Amino acid sequence: MKTKQVVRLMTHTPEPEKMVAAAAKLCYSPHGATELMEGLETEAVEHFVQLLTKMGHESPIEHISFTFSVEGVSRSLTHQLVRHRIASYSQKSQRYVREGGFEFVIPPAIDENAEIREVFVKTMEEQQKAYDQLADRLAEQYKVALMKEGLTEAKARSSAEKRAIEDARYVLPNACETKIVITMNARSLLHFFNIRCCNRAQWEIRNLATEMLRQVKQIAPSIFAMAGPDCVYETCGEGVMTCGKAKDVSAYFKNL
Repeated sequence: MKTKQVVRLMTHTPEPEKMVAAAAKLCYSPHGATELMEGLETEAVEHFVQLLTKMGHESPIEHISFTFSVEGVSRSLTHQLVRHRIASYSQKSQRYVREGGFEFVIPPAIDENAEIREVFVKTMEEQQKAYDQLADRLAEQYKVALMKEGLTEAKARSSAEKRAIEDARYVLPNACETKIVITMNARSLLHFFNIRCCNRAQWEIRNLATEMLRQVKQIAPSIFAMAGPDCVYETCGEGVMTCGKAKDVSAYFKNL
């Protein structure tokens, strides 16, 4: 079954921009961070955070973090996502969760062509059947072996099911839907957006990054005002590999 990407900002550091301003001011003040937080007004916070951003002074923004719930994405996406190592991830396990009737992500270029889409969907259905057959047969094989080792039928069945889906998952496709919780600090997010919002990023993770950016902008607009690919500044770091649309991309992300 085809699935749809769903991204939700679950939680974040309270008063994130105020926290960043207090952390930065602490470096140059005899007062503690709590006292500095109490004395900060909204306008002063916005001005100070914008100044930090322009200066490229990014270490204070590591003190704030954002946690997202992501559903309806492929294993192909999460293989790319976890390369961003300064982050925390919790993902649905294919070792412990049986993928019965698994949902899958269809690339747009495939989805828009009826003939190609039919081939893709048929392949998913065939892999589902293969997975189910492997899981069932392996479960029976493991159960018999475990009972011979002395386990009761109930315990053998439970252990066999886990071992079976652990092995059967090898036949599952990259398109298989997964769910993941992501936590990143703001500095890591800025790097993530810089790499993954680019037109040259793979379409699925680009969609994810863009939606995550849209949501954090609502919470910390000053910190993420210029977040996105290099061309937000109307320059491109991709060299000869540029998509050639720097101005259009810049306008899009500035108004996101």
